[in-house]
Amino acid sequence: MRAYAAVVLAGGSARRMGGRDKLALPVGGVPMRERVLAAVADAAPRILVGPGPAPAGVRLTRETPPGGGPVAATAAGVALLDADVSAVALLAADLPLLTRLAVGELLHHLDQPGIDGVCHVDRSGRRQTLCGVWRPAALRTALDRLTRRRGGELAGAPLRELLAGLAVREVAWYGDGPPPWFDCDTERDVRRAEEWAR
Repeated sequence: MRAYAAVVLAGGSARRMGGRDKLALPVGGVPMRERVLAAVADAAPRILVGPGPAPAGVRLTRETPPGGGPVAATAAGVALLDADVSAVALLAADLPLLTRLAVGELLHHLDQPGIDGVCHVDRSGRRQTLCGVWRPAALRTALDRLTRRRGGELAGAPLRELLAGLAVREVAWYGDGPPPWFDCDTERDVRRAEEWAR
């Protein structure tokens, strides 16, 4: 398996859960953010973007401004990548069902020439862009372009605007178990993930 880094975005406000730290909620006895970090335990470095806490061995940073959205968080995480990193998993921190196998499948497809990134796609054809792997050089170019377009302000920018123009391969999930991109935005989602994790 190729070497890769991981950037895990954990700066959301969890408005649908009353603003509490939903990422600390356990699924299968383990907080969601720790489950995502465990799925990329072989990544180096692992970077958590958000208020933390971060486990030992995980770099912690924060987007500017705090709560500035996924593009600002992506920029903060990419800024901490080592120059020789050739692939980075870009992941939401509320994907408690993410597995190493799912990440490995994405990395396998990134090896194809002419591809800037790979992400899972659900049955309706919707890209799950925060369950994907990317070439850091392509992300840096896209961030620079978007920064210029928006007059230096990335806060509030939609992720689809950042990734527009990149060559993205979409990968359906055929593995056993629940889809790895299942995210927990509500209490009901957490309960459903807990049932799947048993």
